[in-house]
Amino acid sequence: MIDQASRLRELAAAYRRQVTGQVGRRFQVIAVTSGKGGVGKTNLAVNLALVLRQSGREVLLMDVDLGLANADILLGTVPPYHLGHFLRGEVDLPQVIHRTATGLKLIAGGSGLVELGNLSAGQLQPVLRALERLQDEADYLVLDTGAGLGDAVLEFALAADQVLVVTTPEPTAMADAYTIIKALVARDPRVKIRLAVNQAERLEDAERAADRIVTTARNFLGAEVRHVGTIPRDPHVWQAVRRKVPVVLSYPGAPASRAVVAMVSRLVGEEPPRPPEPGSFFSRLAGLFARRGGSL
Repeated sequence: MIDQASRLRELAAAYRRQVTGQVGRRFQVIAVTSGKGGVGKTNLAVNLALVLRQSGREVLLMDVDLGLANADILLGTVPPYHLGHFLRGEVDLPQVIHRTATGLKLIAGGSGLVELGNLSAGQLQPVLRALERLQDEADYLVLDTGAGLGDAVLEFALAADQVLVVTTPEPTAMADAYTIIKALVARDPRVKIRLAVNQAERLEDAERAADRIVTTARNFLGAEVRHVGTIPRDPHVWQAVRRKVPVVLSYPGAPASRAVVAMVSRLVGEEPPRPPEPGSFFSRLAGLFARRGGSL
């Protein structure tokens, strides 16, 4: 019996042949990830995407925390479709794109769906094909990945233009953040990693935590990790979650909101957009799976 990694390699090879000759993608891709859950990854991804949208850009937020997706809940919206409907062949992927009242486009993942948490190689093929055709939907694609070291998490992150690793100043969260940075660098030393420290009680603690991770990555991995900002612990964030209205919308003057705006400015303003490359984010993703023999 052919194992899942072999099936995925065959699938990705076939997919690359199908997209040969396609023009470069339009959107820039920011993957938001973390070494562990509970650090506010999804909340930051949602608010980051909204700040980009408020700046006049077309933004597509895709929840690829497969099986545990909840970006739609934080946005206070109920999309008529999610990836589960697409995987079952009930709708085409463009129908899954849900434009929220803010103008942000969302592809909901579908929380608690076993078929998303255990996406097979056969199910991946139509997803990649359909996503390839959506590259003109946005200026920015923000991916809310799962937490941890799963192959799907790492490969989605590695195919992005920038990877934003979210941590808190807690020692266990810092250790897990370093672990995922190490895993990313081991697979691709060229990966562009940014670091966000969330839920910080004191700025000094956050700066100390960020410096420790940045210095350790430089000394032991030879990797340049950029600290792009700290989000303070702010009661407005929890109030916004309860209201199901993201903090940058419900409390735009709150410390956390101002910190997200500053972080987005550093993410998108620190360097000019890269020129178009052959293929797209999704064809690069398929290529990554094929080269590494990763499995979902």
